[in-house]
Amino acid sequence: MTEAIETARRNNDMMRFFKSNIRQYALLLSLLVIMIYFEVSTNGVLFMPLNLTNLVLQNSYIVIMALGMLLIIVAGHIDLSVGSVSGFVGALAAVLMVTNKMDPVPATAICLLVGAAIGAMQGFFVAYYRIPAFIVTLAGMLVFKGMALWILGGASVGPFPKEFQLLSSGFIPSMMPADFEALKSGFGFLIPANFNIVSMVIGVIVTALIIFFNIRERKNQLAHGLAEEPHAIFVGRNLMITAAFLLFSYMLASYKGLPNVLIVMFTLIVVYAFVTTNTTAGRRIYAMGGNEKAAKLSGIKTERLTFLAFVNMGVLSALAGLIFAARLNTSTPKAGLGFELDVIAACFIGGAATTGGVGTVVGAVVGAFMMGVMNNGMSIMGVGIDLQQVIKGLVLLLAVFLDVYYKNKG
Repeated sequence: MTEAIETARRNNDMMRFFKSNIRQYALLLSLLVIMIYFEVSTNGVLFMPLNLTNLVLQNSYIVIMALGMLLIIVAGHIDLSVGSVSGFVGALAAVLMVTNKMDPVPATAICLLVGAAIGAMQGFFVAYYRIPAFIVTLAGMLVFKGMALWILGGASVGPFPKEFQLLSSGFIPSMMPADFEALKSGFGFLIPANFNIVSMVIGVIVTALIIFFNIRERKNQLAHGLAEEPHAIFVGRNLMITAAFLLFSYMLASYKGLPNVLIVMFTLIVVYAFVTTNTTAGRRIYAMGGNEKAAKLSGIKTERLTFLAFVNMGVLSALAGLIFAARLNTSTPKAGLGFELDVIAACFIGGAATTGGVGTVVGAVVGAFMMGVMNNGMSIMGVGIDLQQVIKGLVLLLAVFLDVYYKNKG
């Protein structure tokens, strides 16, 4: 009888946990279903090492901008100018490096500072003059799209210096030990030719660190009686994380290794995940987005937080513009066109609330890759760009509908 009661209690705890976290698990399940669907539909092309590498390169700038957009949306605002700003900064980089032959390092620093200045300018009007962010950034979208066209003279400018191209097209080098060839000869069925052992080692270390910090957090929760996640789900989740990270690292190492831009992107994801969950500034942004008046009455300087959120968005838009320019090896007047739609869609699909105060870094990243997998998979299948836009729009509408539905239900 006691065992039956204990089993019933565990089942109730599991059901309660799933109900309270249904949005997050539904998102991950949706990404898994989409990946399996396109893997089957493309006859295995989606998960090929070359295509996985392209998937990372194609979506890195969207993920990076989604991190900044998440903070903007959580704070209760929106930024429509991110695509134009990234295009303008890419054009500025081309003028500095290609036309004026400036060294890539100071040119990159100047471009990031320009991005911060643009964000500061827009944030100033939103935070201190209370002009709606929609209007300010809509104006910014038009202004910087025109400025990119102006400084490029309506023509594409390139190619960029090889050192700058490494930002997006470079890979972690493989420093293989002398006896690695002998190891490959014994395990040739597991270790392909030109296998990047350094990238695989990095993947193993990162996976081990993630599991270590998850276990440590779990112990702290249990010690303070705050653990809500059932033990079975915790174990299963970490086993899935381990399998996914190791398989992903193995696939990339089988081609050229980990792209440089993946290291940049992953570092930013870790930093922003920490800031949003473990710092006072992160918690204040969520409080401000949830109820700005209450946050202001509690002593939070909401104007300064809004201003800094837009400065941050400007810097990340500039970085994304540099990565995109380095990947194309040229800057074009149309660069950044439509980026804002994918970035905003990634955040909303990832669980960010339209009213502010809700959203996670992991959700935004998953949403960005969900959009990326759909774009990549539909392109491989030969789906026309017109139908791709229709499908992406319907997915965005469904995500927002589910957000409103579960909020009203709760």
